[in-house]
Order: sequence, then C-alpha cells, then structure tokens
Amino acid sequence: MRDFHLPGRSPVYAANAICASSHPIAVDIALDQLKAGGNAVDAAIAGALALGLAEPAMTGLGGDMFALVKPAGSETVTGLNASGRAPAGVSAAALRAKGWSEMDPDDANSVVVPGAVKGFEALMAAHGRLGLEAVVQPVIRLAEEGMPVMPRPAFDWIDNVAKMQGAMRRFYLKDGRAYRAGERFVHQGQAEVLRLIGAQGAAGFYEGPVAEDMVASLQAHGATHKMEDFAAATADWVSPVSGPYRGAELIELPPNTHGLAAILMAGILEHFDLKGLDPQGVERVHLEIEAAKLAYAARNEAISDPAHMTIDPDVFTDGRLAAELAGRIDRTRAGTPPARTIVEREHQDTIYLTVVDRDRMAVSLIYSVYHDFGSCIASERYGINFNNRGAGFNLVEGHPNELGPRKRPMHTIIPAMLRQDGRVAMSFGVMGGGYQPHGHVRLISNMLDFGMDVQAAQDMGRVFHDKGRTWIERGCPPALTAGLTAKGHDVTLRHVPLGGSQAIVIDHERGVLIGGTDPRKDGCAHGF
Repeated sequence: MRDFHLPGRSPVYAANAICASSHPIAVDIALDQLKAGGNAVDAAIAGALALGLAEPAMTGLGGDMFALVKPAGSETVTGLNASGRAPAGVSAAALRAKGWSEMDPDDANSVVVPGAVKGFEALMAAHGRLGLEAVVQPVIRLAEEGMPVMPRPAFDWIDNVAKMQGAMRRFYLKDGRAYRAGERFVHQGQAEVLRLIGAQGAAGFYEGPVAEDMVASLQAHGATHKMEDFAAATADWVSPVSGPYRGAELIELPPNTHGLAAILMAGILEHFDLKGLDPQGVERVHLEIEAAKLAYAARNEAISDPAHMTIDPDVFTDGRLAAELAGRIDRTRAGTPPARTIVEREHQDTIYLTVVDRDRMAVSLIYSVYHDFGSCIASERYGINFNNRGAGFNLVEGHPNELGPRKRPMHTIIPAMLRQDGRVAMSFGVMGGGYQPHGHVRLISNMLDFGMDVQAAQDMGRVFHDKGRTWIERGCPPALTAGLTAKGHDVTLRHVPLGGSQAIVIDHERGVLIGGTDPRKDGCAHGF
C-alpha cells in the first residue's frame, strides 16, 4: 500500500470493466461503448481512434496497430498484426546509390502503407458487437468540435514544429506554432475520413478519394506509393509467442514485432535472484541493463518481417540462449553490447490502451505513427498524418531487416499479457519505442519479484541503455546515478520521460479488476 502522506495515485478497482489509457477522454469514450452494450473490442477501437486526436504526435489513422485479444469465456489469446508494408516500388539499392547509409525518418520513402484501419476492421469483424459506424461517431464529434489539448501532448508538440512539412503545418499547427494546453485541436479532414470508414469499412480508407489523396501526397514528396499498394494492405491474425518468468508466462506478439526481445530479456533475468535486491538499487538496475543489452543485440541481428528471418524465433524462447547470455553478465562492470547493433533512432511516440469488460474479454492494443508526428508529412486533402515506420528498416545489404518491396519492418510497438495458473492475469503495455521490451520486463519484475501493485510498478523511475548511454529519469534516486557510473555506465539524464504504460490485473479469485496508468502521461484507469 502506498504512503498516503505522499503524492501519488492508487490502483483503480472495479467489478464490471476497466479501461486504462493515456488520455481521460479516450477512457470515457471507451467506457461509453461498454455501457451502450459493446464489448472490450468496441471500447478499445473507439478509445484508440480518439487518441489520434488527443495525442496526434503519438498516433493517427496514418499509423500501424497491433493487438492481443482474450475472448470472453476463453483463456486462448489471439494476436493481430496490422502493421503496414513498404510500397512495391522501394529499392534499398537505389537509396544507397543516392548516398543513403540508413533510412531517413523525415523522408517520404520511410512511410509504409498505414495498417491500423485494416486492423480496426478485422478486430470488429472477429470480436466486436457495435460495428465501426457506431464506434466512430463520438470521435467524429471530437474532430469537428475540437479536442482540448492536455499538458503532455502540448509538451510533445513544441519540439516538432520545425520538422513539419507542407500540409502538415496547415492541419497540425495553430497560426504556425504548436498547440498549447487548453486550446482546441479541430481536424475536419479526419472527421470526413472517419465517416467514410464508418460507412464503408476499411475500403473507405484504402480505396477511393482518401487513398487517392494519400498516394498523390506521398508521390509529391518523392515516394513510390501507388493505389495498388494501398489496395494490397492486410491485417493478419497471428499466434502469440510466450516465455516463462517467475512461474508466470509473458505473452507477446511474434515478428515483425520485437516481443521476442522481451521474452529473451526475461529469460536472462530468471537466472538471477532479484527478490533480495533493492528494487531501485544499483545491483538490480545493473543486471536489468546488462540483460537488455544482450537481448536487444539478438533482436537487432535477427528480427524482421518473418518471411525474411534467417534465425528460428524459437531461439529466443527455448531457454538455451537466455542461459548462455546470462553467463556473460559481469555483475561488477558494465559490458559492451555485442557488435553490429542496429538500433532505431530515439523516439517515444505511441499510444497504448487496454480494456477488460464484464465478460472478461481483454484487449491489449497499441497504435503508433513511430516518431513524433511520424514522418511530419500529411496528406493534402484530408490531413492524414503519415507514419515513418519504414525508418525501422536498415540499408545493410543482405540483412533480414533490409528495406524491401512489400516488406514489413522490424516493429518496436508490442502489446502484452501475463498468464498465471493457466489464466490471463494481466493485460498491459509499455510505450516508448525501443524501450518497450525493457519496460515490459521491468513492470512484471516489479510485480513478481518485488510484490508491487499494478500502479506502483508503473510509477517507479526508469533507466534504459541506448546508443552507448544509460538514460535515467529524474524520478530515480541520486545514488543510482553514482552507483551505475561506478560500474562503468555512461549515465545521462533524459529530457523526455521513458515512455508510458497502462495495465489491468484480472483478479479471478475476488472477481475484481485492478487498473493502473502511468504518471508520465495525462491518462487514467477508470471503470464501473
């Protein structure tokens, strides 16, 4: 139990349903779907669409989406991959010939065909009740009337004004500047697109005037996208992957996401007794960082579009690699990550929400445009904010994650669930780009190793090794910086906090749901 003398928040308890999201209005819209007779899928789709207006730096219709779904009355979890593919006309060789050594996140050649709308349609068809036309209605009203900007989106807006190009400046700036907290962000173009999606399903986005607008706009910025690329978009149901941690089972999505890196990192840490350590102490955090370095190096070497992987994904989950890597960790000194680490650029731009309803259907959904405002390019007519997920490719000739036609890049966004005693016990996710596998492991370790509740596990300060540095939040104790530095870590204070998170625990024994949400965002967990 937290100290009620100190600032903080308590977990939310509810008997019927909970939604946890990074924005309170999105939570409210999601819960309204449940009260109107919908289920967790209806609620998750409505809430996610609302977040495209509430947090446009993080997500939007021009982005990608992944989900895990536990249907009512079942403990079998299914996965949905609604990530986009590169257009058929891309060529890594052509970009190398132009002098590129890596993908440019601000160039239209880093835009993949958005996959999220296909995903929303697939989710609704398989598991929803209300239909897309019903769940888009409250979001259309928000787009027309304006969404008041909250403090965290305003913070994210400021640093990206200079990068915005063309129509992006017209749709996403106010008088040429970033929106400020309390100002209303209106997006009539998005309202029009949502009406078409409600009436026609995904065809209203991938065909006709919306697709024509997107293709023409991308071509004007030098990309190779064609109408055929949009018509070929798919959302694919996939089998999740999983691995053990402290008697529980961490459930993730398979490649092209990097959920396998979370499973591998957890497997490495299973070889160390963390329970006797200070959860905010140097020893625990050092082991965490070193395990992450090794898991991420394996990720960078192997994970890509599954059709192009050269290493069996089972290598990440069968325990042998985890044991070998655990043996490489020096508990006294920071190690050097293995060679050929191809690490994505720093970003923290994703939304995650989770919903569990009265029938205990659980949805873990993540939806992103990748970097701040994606590519910072928008379509001319409708103002669709394009992702830059193609920046997740590399240009290393022959690498499994090399840019290629109709190929999906290695993806950093990963929804998750935790299973205990044969039943799904938690639906959760951690935002923050490349931090996400590390964040998943830290959250479940906080709960399983140190007995924290679902809120305290998210409140604790975070540390992440990236690009040769160990990034630390101000919420970490000062002694941690000194202790990590003494072990050889190059510790640097983060300007932007490390991601965000939401989680819902399903307490089967007591018949209640327990929700928590990250203080690094403006959101909440709420239920009834």
